Amino acid sequence: MCGRCGARRDPDDALAALTWVAERTPTGTWWLCPDCARRHVRDIEGKLPAEWW
Repeated sequence: MCGRCGARRDPDDALAALTWVAERTPTGTWWLCPDCARRHVRDIEGKLPAEWW
C-alpha cells in the first residue's frame, strides 16, 4: 500500500511491481506508488524529509 495516497499494488502484475519505490527506515519499509513517486521525485532525490513534501 502506498504510504502517501493509499493506493494498493496488484499482486498479479509483476511488471507494475517494478515501478513502486521502497524506502527503508528504522521503523520498517515505506512504499510509494508510481504516481506519488513521479510527483515527488525531486523531493526524494534531494533527500528531503517526507513531512516536507
